[in-house]
Amino acid sequence: MSGIDVLRADVAFDEPTLVEGLPGVGLVGKLAADHLVETFDMVHYANVHCEGLPPVTTYATGDRELATPVRLYADAARDLLVLQSDVPVSPGAALEFADCLGGWSVDAEVTALYLSGIGREREEGATPALYGVGTGDGGERLGAVDIDPPTEPGLITGPTGALLNHALHTDATAMGLVVEATPQFPDPEAAAHLLDAGIGPLLDAEIPVAELTEHAAEIRQAKRRLAERMQGAEETSSQARPLGMYQ
Repeated sequence: MSGIDVLRADVAFDEPTLVEGLPGVGLVGKLAADHLVETFDMVHYANVHCEGLPPVTTYATGDRELATPVRLYADAARDLLVLQSDVPVSPGAALEFADCLGGWSVDAEVTALYLSGIGREREEGATPALYGVGTGDGGERLGAVDIDPPTEPGLITGPTGALLNHALHTDATAMGLVVEATPQFPDPEAAAHLLDAGIGPLLDAEIPVAELTEHAAEIRQAKRRLAERMQGAEETSSQARPLGMYQ
């Protein structure tokens, strides 16, 4: 059955924010989402059974319990939900996935924060550029914490683009954060900047990111295979691109 299967009816929110962590360029969204779940010791809140997701199950080291590949985690104290995904969403399923998750977000009165990387090389030690876009009241929320608007025209593709399109079409409040990320490899430094300069201010929360920056090499190696699969699907994965590429 398609939809969001809530497992924890005992978890209550006031005005929750959902941080989406689908794999994409530099794996910045997945790295950021995984970091939030681990750092805040979030509880498994719901399973995501949207149409088009691969019919697979996942398991973790030292745990015999199987899990769905796409899940929601919750931190009621911070009014926070995080979408954690172990698989990319295929291009053919992007619209169905956006209707499923986006529709649930609207019904549950959740403000969504979508994450995307824009593939660009940068010098070692350089801070990646970060900017924000929004629908509904999202632009005002971004401006209130001094997150810059884009410096060039562009578009966001893949399932993250479909989710933002759903928010625009339904006049829902949503925000999108775009960060420069190395296209060929997982980019923990970009994910750390995304958390520190984007997600943290929007959540009004301190998010320690030393684990990402100090262990960047190990993280890159651990996530290398997923990044390689995402490169193979570069034309359809979630990413931001300068609009000039289509003109």
